[in-house]
Amino acid sequence: MTTPTTYPGPGRGPADHEVRDQIVAAATQHFLLYGYAKTTVSDLAKAIGFSKTYIYKFFESKQAIGELICSNCLREIESDIRAAIDSTDGASEKLRRMFKVAQESSLRLFFEERKLYDIAAAAATEQWNSVRAFEARIKAMLEEVLRFGRESEEFERKTPLDEATMAIYLVMRPFLNPLLLQHSFDYTEDAPARLSGLVLRSLSR
Repeated sequence: MTTPTTYPGPGRGPADHEVRDQIVAAATQHFLLYGYAKTTVSDLAKAIGFSKTYIYKFFESKQAIGELICSNCLREIESDIRAAIDSTDGASEKLRRMFKVAQESSLRLFFEERKLYDIAAAAATEQWNSVRAFEARIKAMLEEVLRFGRESEEFERKTPLDEATMAIYLVMRPFLNPLLLQHSFDYTEDAPARLSGLVLRSLSR
């Protein structure tokens, strides 16, 4: 996490400008050390050697910087889930791995990058655009798995696909939402297997 990968997010100026990358890198380091709430735009300006005015040419606020860093964090979780889905052929196993990796990746962020995780918690509380976009992409991957399972005749087809997707996403959501995950530590060892098993039984033909 110390070297951010910049994804499209809120900001000003050209998206590929190297100053944007410098600002995001400095902000990531400050957030890691001091947390999101305790870091100011003045702190970032001092670390980079630019004026606050110059930073505001690229980001309209500290939250805009936090949005981009939050997007980077969530993209890591999303990439882990995508890799898990793509690493197996069967729809049932894809779904099992999706549950398992969603929790593992989120927990890794919580324990290893706690101060960055706090940004994700703030983003979830305030429903930042980065969070809504992440949720939409996870739902799209889940729908992809369900559609594949129907086409391969592993899963039932009676329930409307959008209803099934949303219902299963709500079961998976405690593994992805930082506000919910922090209250689920007592169940992390076997929860993904139990819940994915329950979901798969409901999907059987």
